[in-house]
Formats: sequence, structure tokens, C-alpha cells
Amino acid sequence: MANVQYYDVILKPVISEKSMNEMADKKYTFLVHVDANKTMIKEAVEKMFEGTKVKSVNTMNINGKKRRRGATVGKTAAKKKAIVQLTEDSKDIEIFEGL
Repeated sequence: MANVQYYDVILKPVISEKSMNEMADKKYTFLVHVDANKTMIKEAVEKMFEGTKVKSVNTMNINGKKRRRGATVGKTAAKKKAIVQLTEDSKDIEIFEGL
């Protein structure tokens, strides 16, 4: 496994209609490093966003899709997505505020 630091764990937030609706329940969706586990994701969210306390983390692996370009067949990169549930007394994450 690669040496993944907490600032390398979270790659970018997922902005979709479903993820925006879940923000009312304090659930935030992120694309994360494929080698990151749930404890690493929890630690990264609590360190990167001050005042947040993570209640639970759900993860899902997304396999790469097959793509063709002429006769050449390849695959896109695999991804990992995490849904982070914050506690009730936790602060909201500011990067989602203006959306």
C-alpha cells in the first residue's frame, strides 16, 4: 500500500443532485484515494475541516469502464467514493456552502 497522508486521501467533492439532497442530513460525498480505508477517510475529514466530527463513513469502489478507440481496447481508471456522515453537533463543511 502506498504511503498516503491525510491530505492525499480526499481528492475532490462529488457534486450531483443526489449528493446535494443528502447534505441536508449532514452527509457529504467525496472521491477518495483508492488505497484509503474508512479510518483514514475519517481522520482526513476531521483534520482538513475544522470543527467536524465524523459519525460514520460508507465507501464504494467503482471499477474502470472499458473504452475503445479504433482497434485499441482499454480501461478507465478505477475510483473510490466515500459518503461521510457528520454528527448532529458538528459544523458544516464550508466548501459546499455556496452551491
